Amino acid sequence: MIHASAIIDPAAELGSGVEVGAYSIIGADVVIGDNCWIGPHVVIAGPCRIGKDNKIYQFSSIGEAPQDLKYAGEPTLLELGDRNVIREYVTFNRGTVDGNGKTVIGSDNLFMAYCHVAHDCIVGSHSVFANAASLAGHVEVGDHAILGGFTSVHQFTQIGTQAFCGLGTVITQDIPPFSTAAGNRAKTFGINKEGLRRKGYSNELIRALHKSFRLLLKSKTSREEALAELRPLIELYPEVELFTNFVINSKRGIAR
Repeated sequence: MIHASAIIDPAAELGSGVEVGAYSIIGADVVIGDNCWIGPHVVIAGPCRIGKDNKIYQFSSIGEAPQDLKYAGEPTLLELGDRNVIREYVTFNRGTVDGNGKTVIGSDNLFMAYCHVAHDCIVGSHSVFANAASLAGHVEVGDHAILGGFTSVHQFTQIGTQAFCGLGTVITQDIPPFSTAAGNRAKTFGINKEGLRRKGYSNELIRALHKSFRLLLKSKTSREEALAELRPLIELYPEVELFTNFVINSKRGIAR
């Protein structure tokens, strides 16, 4: 399962059923879970922890040092979950000591060709990063998010769960959960109604999220009045509470 031309450091740990393609390099302090497929010409540097059943295609760079001028060789970490598909030329960097000390990526994500996840990012699970979508340092992306091709995300920005970002979106402020965003610079246009319907969300919940979006982000109602009006919906729907808390606690402000 290991091609003769691959270079595996003796300090690396490979689980059962791992396949490594031609000319790939796996460094010291790399742990790869069972049944992962590592294509040809892949470089994986440590410290790095990779879960099971991942597929990493050719010319990807996983776990390399962060692209941060303050980084001085400290032993930081990249953690990758299970069942991710990582296509050609994708780059994931480790964390920094000034950040989380690690970059964390969940499970069941699709990263299309040329995507980049920088140091200290936290990416959830079941997300799709289309071609060349890129995160600067310290970005957080929630579960089930979709980033269109060539989306660029500014450092320290948050993208909420189930958010949808269109082709070529430039994101410099936070994108709330369940919302759609597009543009240079990004604007949040509303709740991702069609996407939520496809995921099985009820019409009542979608209407509640739409009302939350309108009151908190589009109306001239004060925040105190909006929260008072939304209180019954917050108590009824955890998703409305999640959306509301995201907007209230945003540090960079909401893109709108």
